[in-house]
Amino acid sequence: MTAPEPARQGRILIADDNQQNRELLEAYLADEGHEIRMAVDGQDTLDKMREDLPDLVLLDIMMPRLSGYEVCQQIKRDDAMRDVPVLMVTALKEMGDIEKAVAAGADDFLTKPVHRLELTTRVRSLLRVRHLKTERDRLLAYVAEVEAAHAPGTRSE
Repeated sequence: MTAPEPARQGRILIADDNQQNRELLEAYLADEGHEIRMAVDGQDTLDKMREDLPDLVLLDIMMPRLSGYEVCQQIKRDDAMRDVPVLMVTALKEMGDIEKAVAAGADDFLTKPVHRLELTTRVRSLLRVRHLKTERDRLLAYVAEVEAAHAPGTRSE
């Protein structure tokens, strides 16, 4: 019997204007070995993503400066950020709120209060998808490079 594959650690950006919420999410994820960064509002989230792209964003909806909906839309429109999964974490529970989050581009949705097992399971799943997409893109780039090097009319050394 083979040992289970170790969990892949990721760089996670937690965006919430409430310090207690940020600290709770960080505490829930601390044992998973992830690199955690914090953002305090919507604009801070985008700024931090542009300086160091995370593997996953945990995004509150009701934040100052830019709402989570607006942040998610900007993430999904930006070529450099669009592949970063966004997990909306919010106290909003109405079906319309969930629909609006999905329309904004959210990859998943959790309502507060957050349960630790549900959070860690969804984070693990979204990080796995992120890492698989990154690996696929790396392999596709390599294949394109090899094909270009061996195309008729090119000199291979």
